Amino acid sequence: MRATSITLLLFALLVSIAVADAPSAENILGAAETKAAAEKKAVFVHFGASWCVWCHRLDAYLDRPDVKPVFEKYFVPVKLDMGEKGDQKALENAGADKMAKDLGGPGFPFWAFLDAKGGLIANSNAKGPGSNVGYPGAPAEIEWFAKTIKQAAPKISEAELQTLVTPLKTPPPVKG
Repeated sequence: MRATSITLLLFALLVSIAVADAPSAENILGAAETKAAAEKKAVFVHFGASWCVWCHRLDAYLDRPDVKPVFEKYFVPVKLDMGEKGDQKALENAGADKMAKDLGGPGFPFWAFLDAKGGLIANSNAKGPGSNVGYPGAPAEIEWFAKTIKQAAPKISEAELQTLVTPLKTPPPVKG
């Protein structure tokens, strides 16, 4: 009887964890800001959704073995989910939509570089509000991304910047 009770309790706990909502955008960004302050880095926050092909391309770019170590040398990357529908709604980080709007969004993906206190350094709006670059794939978008990287990480070397920019010129196909 006791073993059955323990098994049922563990099952209930696992079910509650499995259906728990995603962490809030505020909690995730707060932890990233703390880490960024301790490591003297900026925060790179990007907003996306599971259904967004360009968001998947940005994720794949940030995970590239040549890009990731250089990018994470200067930035604490944070991904926040918003704009989900139906069964995917539980993936959303509460408050991400408002946060994206406050930082100059919307759009998918939308990204921003922040200082360790959450202050905006630069975002993906290359020509002002409503001009979201999203995934930087076109030459002018890549140029904007490089400019914002330099704003957020003024000590980045030209070689490191080229390590980050060059793969954007011929991105690999990503399944959406």
